[in-house]
Amino acid sequence: MPRFGALFLHGAAVGVMAYGFLVIKTSPVDQLIRAQKGGYSLYLTIVGLGLAWFTMVMSLGCDLLPSLTALRAAKRFCLMISLPLEIAISTVYWSLVLLFPSVILQHTSGSSVSPDVPGLLYIPFQLDLCIHITPVVTLLADFLFFEKKYTKKQVRIGAPLAVLTSGACYASWVEYCATYNETCEYLYFLPYPLLTENPLDVRIGIYAFVSFIAWGTFYLANAIHS
Repeated sequence: MPRFGALFLHGAAVGVMAYGFLVIKTSPVDQLIRAQKGGYSLYLTIVGLGLAWFTMVMSLGCDLLPSLTALRAAKRFCLMISLPLEIAISTVYWSLVLLFPSVILQHTSGSSVSPDVPGLLYIPFQLDLCIHITPVVTLLADFLFFEKKYTKKQVRIGAPLAVLTSGACYASWVEYCATYNETCEYLYFLPYPLLTENPLDVRIGIYAFVSFIAWGTFYLANAIHS
């Protein structure tokens, strides 16, 4: 029999995160995102949301089929990527949106989403709850309450490799798509103003810094795991 607490956590997380993505898909922002080369895959929040959702789906599978050791191993590998990524996303997003919102939020002026409304395009709190709070909270809860901590070898070798590889792939993809999007009439040819308004060498530093946050916070989360 699956553990009720784990089953409820995983099921609720899957539902809430799926709802958040559907809200984005049915909003005016969807048109702007899909018009760019790379679409939703340019936005780290959406990438993290997708990985977190997939990890929770695999967690549900482990709850219902606990004897499948291969599924459990695959879930823990996904968790090693999605957990540090979501911690980094939440850390960076909430720090910037509260202190320096203009470097993380899109400007409405000049945008096809809302060209007549000046200022910043703030995300409604209900949507923030689905895409910037639920993933990190549920992944952390799953790891701390229902998973074993990772071994020293996994933390020192596996986690850095997973995080750095993921970060390099994301950065390469975003920069590749930017070579196409910068020729179009978009307010930002990179997914966030912080990236658009800085040269390539600074952007590389930003990618590296976020990757370091991801690995460092994963190391900390594993250290406090009982």
